[in-house]
This record gives sequence, C-alpha cells and structure tokens, in this order.
Amino acid sequence: MKIRANYVNAPQWMDAIVKPVLPESLKCLDEIAHNLWWVWNYEARDLWHALDADLYESVEQNPVLLLQRLSSDRLEEITKDKKLMKQVNDLYKKFREYMDVKPDASRPSVAYLCMEYGITQVLKIYSGGLGMLAGDYLKEASDSNVDMCAVGFLYRYGYFKQSLSMDGQQIANYDAQDFNKLPIERQLDANGNPLIVDVPYMNYTVHAYVWRANVGRVSLYLLDTDNEMNSEFDKPITHALYGGDWENRLKQEILLGIGGILTLKALGIKKDIYHCNEGHAALANVQRLVDYIREGFTFNQAMELVRVSGLYTCHTPVPAGHDYFDESLFSKYMGGYPSMLGISWDEFIGMGRTNPDDHGEKFSMSTFAINTCQGVNGVSKLHGWVSQKMFAGIWKGYLPQENAVGYVTNGVHFPTWCATEMRKIYSKYLDPNYYNDQSNEALWQGIYNCPDEELWKTRMQLKEKLAIYIKRKFSETWLKNQGDPSRVISLLNKISSNTLTIGFCRRFATYKRAHLLFTDLDRLAKIVNNPDRPVQFLFSGKAHPADGGGQGLIKRIFEISQRPEFLGKIIFLEDYDQRLARRLVSGVDIWMNTPTRPLEASGTSGEKAEMNGVVNLSVLDGWWYEGYREGAGWALTDKRTYENQGYQDQLDAATIYNLLENEIVPLYYDKNKKGYSEGWMKVVKNSIAQIAPHYTMKRQLDDYYTKFYCPQAERAAILMADNCQKAKEIAQWKESVAERWDSISIVSYQSGIPETGCETGKEYKSTVVIDEKGLNDAIGLELVTTRVNSKGEEVISWIFPCKLIKVEGNLHTFEVVVKTNYAGSYKTGLRAYPKNEMLPHRQDFAYVKWIY
Repeated sequence: MKIRANYVNAPQWMDAIVKPVLPESLKCLDEIAHNLWWVWNYEARDLWHALDADLYESVEQNPVLLLQRLSSDRLEEITKDKKLMKQVNDLYKKFREYMDVKPDASRPSVAYLCMEYGITQVLKIYSGGLGMLAGDYLKEASDSNVDMCAVGFLYRYGYFKQSLSMDGQQIANYDAQDFNKLPIERQLDANGNPLIVDVPYMNYTVHAYVWRANVGRVSLYLLDTDNEMNSEFDKPITHALYGGDWENRLKQEILLGIGGILTLKALGIKKDIYHCNEGHAALANVQRLVDYIREGFTFNQAMELVRVSGLYTCHTPVPAGHDYFDESLFSKYMGGYPSMLGISWDEFIGMGRTNPDDHGEKFSMSTFAINTCQGVNGVSKLHGWVSQKMFAGIWKGYLPQENAVGYVTNGVHFPTWCATEMRKIYSKYLDPNYYNDQSNEALWQGIYNCPDEELWKTRMQLKEKLAIYIKRKFSETWLKNQGDPSRVISLLNKISSNTLTIGFCRRFATYKRAHLLFTDLDRLAKIVNNPDRPVQFLFSGKAHPADGGGQGLIKRIFEISQRPEFLGKIIFLEDYDQRLARRLVSGVDIWMNTPTRPLEASGTSGEKAEMNGVVNLSVLDGWWYEGYREGAGWALTDKRTYENQGYQDQLDAATIYNLLENEIVPLYYDKNKKGYSEGWMKVVKNSIAQIAPHYTMKRQLDDYYTKFYCPQAERAAILMADNCQKAKEIAQWKESVAERWDSISIVSYQSGIPETGCETGKEYKSTVVIDEKGLNDAIGLELVTTRVNSKGEEVISWIFPCKLIKVEGNLHTFEVVVKTNYAGSYKTGLRAYPKNEMLPHRQDFAYVKWIY
C-alpha cells in the first residue's frame, strides 16, 4: 500500500475566549469600556488614545478590543506612568460621580422600543437617521438622568459596510460582529445564567438571548436570535437590519414588540410610558393587552390602560414608507392572539386597517400603533401637519387639521456631535450654565463676544482635521480601487482646508435629490474651478441595497467626480459612518440638503452641523422649515412653482447656482487683511446663537416630557387609581355610547341662517333638539364651517360650539350662535360627538354623526 503524503480530517473547532487580566489599578478601565458613556466624553477618548494610539486606531477605536490587545508589558508600563495613572483615576472618578446619581423620580419613567440605535460605530446596530436619533435620545436621557430603559436588537451583521467598484457601483459588505469584542454585556437571570426570552410565534417558540448595552445611566436591552436553540429559519431574525423578505420583517417586528415586552417582564421592569419609536414596535401593545386581560380586565378596559400609557412616533412622511402585511402572512404568526384578547379575528386585524371592514386592505403597523396609543406625533412641525393628512382616513369624521397628531422636532445630542474645539469656544464665551440649559437661546448670545478671528481660526482647524482625516483614511482605498495612482495623488493634493467646502452627506434615496447640483455641469465647473474663489463638494452616504435608484445616484456622482474638470472638486467619500460624520459636520463650511418637499420628515445632520458653526443651505423642509433664520443660513423656498418635478428640479438647481455665485462664494472669500471674512463670521455667529440652541436633544427630550410623557402619566395615574376604577368607568361609558350611537336622532332643527346667506358682523341663532336615547348628556354638538383653500384642500374655517339650554327626558335642546366677519363661500354641517371630560382628545373615541 502506498502511503499518502498527507492525510488530515476536518478540524472540529470550538470557540475559546482568553480574557485579559488587567492589573488591579486598571480594572476600572474595563468598567468604563463597557459603558458607552465614553462615546460622548472626550476625556475618555483621550485616555484610550493615550494608552496606545496606534492600537486604538487599528481596533477602530473600540476600547474593549483595545484593552484585550494591550500587551502585559504595556499594561505594566501604564501602571508605572504616574501622569497616565492620574489620567485614569481622574476619569474613573468623573465616571462614578456621573453614574452614582439616582434617576429623577419626579418625571415619568419610560420604556423605549426601536429597531435600531446609532450610539457608536463600534456597535453596528443602526443604518441611518432613525437609529442616530434613537441613539442620541438614550444619551440625553442618561445626561438628563431620567428613568428610561430601551429595547432593540443585537444584529449579527448590522448594516453593511460600503465600498465602490472602479466604475462607482456600490458594493455592500456584511461583516459579522463578534459580540465578545463589543462594549456590551450578557444580561443574566436571577440564577446568574444568561437570560433567555421565549417569544411565541403561535406554532413554535423563538428563543432570544438578551444582551445589555450600558448607555451611561440607561440600559439598552438587545435581543439576539442567532443561537443554537433556534432553527435555521429563525436564527436570521436578528442577522441584519431591514434584511430578508416580508416574512422575516414581520418576524422581526414580532420579536421587537412582543419580545420586547416579554423581556421587560422577565427583568421585572414596569414603566409609566411605553414609547414605540416607529411602527416596527407596534405589536408591543398586543402583549400589553394580553397581560392586562390575564390579570382579569376586559378587552376594552385593557385598551384604556394600554392607550393611556402608549406613545407612537412616526418618522415617515408618505404612506408607502410604512410596513403593511398581507392578511394571510399576518394570520400565520398572529392568528392565536384574538382568542387571548377575547375578540374576533376581524376585530383584531381591523385595528391595523384604515377601513376596518375592508378585507382587501393590508395590516398596517402604523395604523395599529395609532389605534393602541393615546399619543401620536411627527418629528417636526411640518411633518406633524403632513402626518395629520396622512392618517386622516383613520378618523373620518374630522378634517386633518383637527386630528390629535402632535409633533416634537428632532434634535441632536450636543456632547456627541459638537467638536471639542467648538466646545472650548462655547465654554469660554457662553453663559456658564449653557450646558445644563442647552435650549435657552439667551445663554448662547455670548458667541457674539467671541472675536471673529478666533472663531475663524477654530473653524479652519476643524477644516484641516477633516482634510487630514480624508487623506489618511481614503488614500489607500482610492489607490486600490481607482486605478491610476497619479490621478489619486492629484485628487489628494487638491483637497484643501483653504477652499470653501460644501457637504452633502446622508442616506442616498432619490427624494433627497443628490443629483440636483449636477443639472448644469458647465455652470458647476465654472463655480468649482474659479482660481480666486474655488469650491469643493464632499458627498457621502449609502443607498439601501434594494434601492437601485439610490445606487444609481451614487454611481452618477462618482462618474462626474472622475471627470478632469471635477477631479478633487467633487469627491465621494465611501462608507459613511459615525466617525466620518463627526468629521464632516464639523469640518465643512456649508451643509447642503435638497429634498423634494415635503418628504424630509425632519433630518438631523444639518442640526449637527449647526452645533459646530457650519451653516445650512437647504430646502425649507423638515427641521429647516422651522429652523431657518434670515442671516443665519440660506434657504430654498417651500413653495412649489411647477407640478412637473423635472421643471421644479431645474428651478431649484438654478436657485442653488445663483446663491453660490452671487451670495455664498463672494461672502466667504470677502476676506480682510487678517485673512478672514467678517461677513461670513456674522452668519456663523447668527447660526450658532439663533438656531443651534433650539435643536439639541435636550430640548427634544424636554418636549416629549412636556407634550406627551407627563400629561399621559398624569392621566394614567387617574385611570389606574383604586384598582383602575376610572379606566373601567370609561370603558363602560364607551360601550354604552357605542351601543346607542346609531339610534341617536335629530328631533327638530330651527335654523336662524337665511337661505339667501349670512351677512358679516351679524349674529344668527339656531336651535337643535336631539334624542340622546338615554345617554345622559354624553353628546356634544357643534356647527362646522369649512372652505376650500388655495391648494384645493377642504379646511376648517370656524367651529361654533352648540350650548345645551334645556333637557326634557332624552330630549336635549342645543343653541348655536353664528357670527362671522369674513365674507365668502363656505360649507356648514352639524356634527355630534361623544362628550366626556375624561377623554384626552376627540380621536380617542372618534364616533361622529353628521345630523344636518
């Protein structure tokens, strides 16, 4: 027998974890590394850098991995370095002083559920604006010391890393995260074992590990289904954000909503308010209903308790952006819940339909969230109006402007996004209390005391840091991907901090109109190549892998950037992440945003730029619609000139070119003998003083408490007192009204309004007699007057309340006095509605009867 040269069986590898043993004096660093407080505290980042600068960069600024890879020799060196050890001890003292403060018990407690959180690039559980907003929210909740916890997913692959091919085609790369190298910890149960949450999917159970990310004082619980207890069909539930088909999306939303509430129950956590940040978490209210019913409440009683403590925030301005599921798919996983709730399947699925009885309509998570939450809000003033219209079909008896959809304009976490250099300027010139009272505009007026030259130099330092960062990070990638080394070197050499720099960096979706700048390439070439007043544009952002239009925009911009006249003038920076974002929002001069109106729900990247003295140039949409101040930035009108979008794009592009040629570029380069533009510094200071304080996350959090959390918690306390007596009474009252509603009738109507019409300035009195069918003054009545506005929309002109003047048995007589000072053509109608002082708003019980 011939002996083979080699013979090897397949290895049976097993995971083996070797944990570093830190010296006793450095063990505090592991505690800090596992709390994401270090993300927004520059002293912590400075310390990680001081431990080993090269290693810190090689591990992509992950302090957990940094500590794991520090050699024993280096650890010993650190312990012997008195200066460095003082830095360690000072930081730990600051950290413990921060952490040891007890939560503010005077404010309602909150459970926050969201599909993604953008806290740090180290923890890849976010994709874009929704996640960045949620991450900033938890940071501010920690800083404001409120009692909040959150639930999300620990994605194995997270969102993709982006690279570009040589022809500019986006390449999506999914890298698996090693959870043992992340700044997170396993959540343990009472016996010290890893906590496992069993989530029912009707015919079987999905098992989720629970991890905890410590976000300062706030705990973020992350569910993980990628484990050996689950089948190959269920492990991928937490593999990727927004990945897979609609069935996987539904499975994700069941896990987030139902699994999220089960997680909190397993941890013994009960909160005053349950905040669904987008419709993805809406099914949390299904589990909450089930829990109350198991305690002995009826469905309607349980609904009162769930609604009063529920808040739904919508981030989407168009119906197509919401999640809808076919009835067959929805019933596959949710078919068992109606029996638990004591209602029929049609009643259950109808809660997710605008038209409950329309069996052809899909189940909408957003509609379900609205029907099970007392509070509903958009994320900017304009988006609040858009959402009122978008959800108007749910409350058909009311016009959009009457709907109880509020708004809280998004903000950004100031310590995270404000560059250290600018924070030092603010500490020097603003009111000493500005940091604790960030949204107080009066405290920001001190920026006007900062010498122009000092502020200009600070801005130039930040521009130089951006230029260095780009050259260091992208030179190797560009040399590898772009072929001709001489072109790459030429491109790198043209990146200059002395050039007016404009940033356009965000998710690449077609409505954001990244192409707008390239409408007239000849005109653009003249702008960027002016030898005395050059301009450079930096583009960055990812397109969803399924969004061919967005990927096409990236490819188009890349192709233009390679043309000789635009080389080094139009630059696309790939793999937009938080590190790059921090450099860009502080290192450019202008932040540009050109969405199609009104499709920008809020947007926050421009707000981050505001914190750093970067000026906005944007369409009056989203947050900029309310944020713009004349002399503190530039705006494209919110008014639409053309119905044809192509024509509108051309007009908007021409407006941008005109602003650049005639205002922005001349102002920036109008420099004095000291080398800075006094006019530009005036705009920057106006922007900081008049706009920045209104768009911090501190203001946003306070708004949520003022507008939603506190009012809802106060009402919840009333409903839940005395074994939920008020909740039971309201449920019984609603049942009584609903039973009799169709039988309510008008007995008589004596109109005092002449058939020929009213005259301005005169009063007209009418009386109405209603048979309330034993409802005992449960009916309100009003005369509604509408008109058609310039956009062809029916809107409210006036509402005249009817006064109850007599009661005889079931007969209620109302009187209404009409007087108007404005002539015109109107429509009028008498509207009856249920009346109870314990209702938070009309849409809480949106029964309406038009009786004339």
